[in-house]
Amino acid sequence: MDFIEDLRLVDGPVLWIAWTAGAAGLLYFLWQGGRRAVRAATGGKTAPRRLAFLLRPAAAVLLASALLAGAHWAMIYLFAVFPGELPREVLAWSLPAVTALLLWLMSLWRIWRPTGARAPGRGDPRRPARTTALATAALLGVVLLSAVQINGYFGLNHTVSDLTGTALARIQPLEEGLKRAPGPSATVSLDQWDPPAGLPDGGELRRAEIPGTRSGFQSREAYLYLPPAYQATPRPALPVLVLFAGQPGAPADWLTGGALRSRMDRYAAAHHGLAPVVVVVDPNGSAAGNTLCMDSRIARADTFLAEDVPAWINRTLDVDPDPRKWAAGGFSFGATCAMQMVTRHPDIYSSALAFSSEQEPALAKEREKTIAASFDGDTEAFDRLTPLRLMRENRFDGHAVYFAAGERDPEFISYMEVLSEAARTAGFTVEARLVPDAGHSWETGSKGLPSGLDFLASRWGIPQ
Repeated sequence: MDFIEDLRLVDGPVLWIAWTAGAAGLLYFLWQGGRRAVRAATGGKTAPRRLAFLLRPAAAVLLASALLAGAHWAMIYLFAVFPGELPREVLAWSLPAVTALLLWLMSLWRIWRPTGARAPGRGDPRRPARTTALATAALLGVVLLSAVQINGYFGLNHTVSDLTGTALARIQPLEEGLKRAPGPSATVSLDQWDPPAGLPDGGELRRAEIPGTRSGFQSREAYLYLPPAYQATPRPALPVLVLFAGQPGAPADWLTGGALRSRMDRYAAAHHGLAPVVVVVDPNGSAAGNTLCMDSRIARADTFLAEDVPAWINRTLDVDPDPRKWAAGGFSFGATCAMQMVTRHPDIYSSALAFSSEQEPALAKEREKTIAASFDGDTEAFDRLTPLRLMRENRFDGHAVYFAAGERDPEFISYMEVLSEAARTAGFTVEARLVPDAGHSWETGSKGLPSGLDFLASRWGIPQ
């Protein structure tokens, strides 16, 4: 079972099997059309009829393209499923699956349709059973290829265990031995702490419930990364990084797509076991939820993130309580949330890591729908809580933001340019980078995290 759980989904045998199955499925549908063309030719049909097998796949591709475009438009502008357009790569890899589905339906219709007296026996269910099975297998092969490629683009599930959640299920709840002891803090400052012998090679992952004491917000479980230095006695007063995932999504996405543990372990290994305590928090309450990280008619998410979460961390964990050592970070929606925290609550989160941030919080592509759903159409109430408005009206000297976007993600590169310029003007210390060969995917967050941590190291007092 361990062998199966460790199978990688984004490269290696699974990728080649998917390519083989997908190519075989598409060739089967072409071959099926070719057989009908041969029968038509030997029956004395005209040349256009003999070439009909070339027209069917072409028609299926055109129809699939139209269906995808229509469904995409409806999801964005009619039903507001996503606040922005899906990446072109995702739409492109959806096309083979939809085309294969149409060809499969055409095949079933030709096999099972009532044919009357002109084609006796064609409605007999015994004869077409094998053809139906082959067509279904071909469809599944193409769908497998599309699914593997789309997952590979987003970079969310790297292994079978990521997909099934078995690795996450093994993460234990936060135990008393890793919590802060009652009374005054027993931590020592980073400049006075010496790494003891026998420090663990890696950090620990734990999960915990963070109650919405002030906000009343019901969040999903949070995940914690406790670096090797946290397991020492005495513990150093470590900085804090609060992370948010994308939307739709879950805190666990930072562990799978973000490869949080391996990234943080490498950072800690290069810094004598020192790294921030990372708390991956849920600001949405469900996979499809979108609170905009605001206090609005949707939820009191801002109160949860700015009051409940920091209070729980300070009460539960041995960390440095100095806000100058605290940062918020995230990918996509989570990056937008991080920008909101550092601009609305600079006294709590002094820095931010913004990987592929939106220009402003959004429920829908059309701004009016977001404002109507969250603030009952009150544009001013919404505007005064957005990062761009706050950066235009306030100074943030002494605070810092690290921006990153995938170099194949032009929409979010433009957002990064607008936000980073506004942040510099408002007094933030800013660094903005492109992540090579990445689109709007978890590669941006995962590959960008090490550089973001390096950017914050001097602010945190972590020696290089």
